[in-house]
Amino acid sequence: MSRISSSVSPLIATALTLALGACGGNARPTPPVVEAPATPPPAKVRIGLALGGGAAKGFAHVGVIKMLEANGIEAEVVAGTSAGSVVGAMYASGMGPFEMQRVALGMDESEIRDVRLFSGGMVQGQALQDYVNRLVDKRPLERMPRRFAAVATRLEDGERTVFVRGNTGQAVRASSSVPGVFEPVAIGQWHYVDGGVVSPVPVDAARDLGADFVIAVDISSKASGIRPAHLVGIVNQSISIMGQKLGQQELARAEVVIRPQVHEIGPSDFDQRNNAIIAGEQAALAAMPAIRAGLQQLRSERAAASAARAKAAAARARAKAECEREKEKAAGWRGLLRRDEPQATCG
Repeated sequence: MSRISSSVSPLIATALTLALGACGGNARPTPPVVEAPATPPPAKVRIGLALGGGAAKGFAHVGVIKMLEANGIEAEVVAGTSAGSVVGAMYASGMGPFEMQRVALGMDESEIRDVRLFSGGMVQGQALQDYVNRLVDKRPLERMPRRFAAVATRLEDGERTVFVRGNTGQAVRASSSVPGVFEPVAIGQWHYVDGGVVSPVPVDAARDLGADFVIAVDISSKASGIRPAHLVGIVNQSISIMGQKLGQQELARAEVVIRPQVHEIGPSDFDQRNNAIIAGEQAALAAMPAIRAGLQQLRSERAAASAARAKAAAARARAKAECEREKEKAAGWRGLLRRDEPQATCG
């Protein structure tokens, strides 16, 4: 009996040793704790400018941009209609506001006016096209330092057309071709006239360029009840009346609207350019509290959304870590004895 006991004991010891060895060799390590991701910074707010049409009143846009930049507000994208497209092209090309003012005050009207009678308009527009291309160093729209769009109206069917590629001067010319004053501009198979007919202040175009916060500059004027004294005034007022309802709807989609007081400046009053620039500065300065408040609100909303996403990600990470721990506990000997069974996954 003692001989049997002595022979069985080594067998039991060997079995226990093998079992313990198997247990130690196949034990799963404790899963690492999944740390919550750091809270990402809120996305940057992209500011866009929507510069409206208004002929000589358009010099006010220069004053607006001057005052915005003086207060640390710099637009990344710019959309312009008519006169707004001229100033918008200058700004998008990389010109600073003081350089723009120098160019505006030194502009010779004869540089942009090439009169040609009996051709669908008094002004051909080629001179304006060439002038703008010189200002932007002949850069096409898609190579501007700032994203830029010029808005025009397709004459054949009245469709709004937003130019974002191609000849910058030609796009500005199309956007500025006031019907009856400028000849329609032929581009491809279509003809184009002033963008103010369908989009007096191109808020939607600025949004389409990627703007999160649109500052619109409205230099249009409502009908004053007085008949304009000359053809340019008649045409300009007619376009203002046609685009008034459309303009109100589009302006409502901007975060802030700046309205320089340029109602006394006529469409051909180029000698009032300095007054227009000053009016733009004053209007932009008055709008600064609204702009700052709007930007702060948008940034706060984005920060809150970013924090909420980070919180949700942290909760998912904690749940996954807890699942892994529970899975490890449940495995135990069952995992050693049933190695072929599929393991639960932690999402």
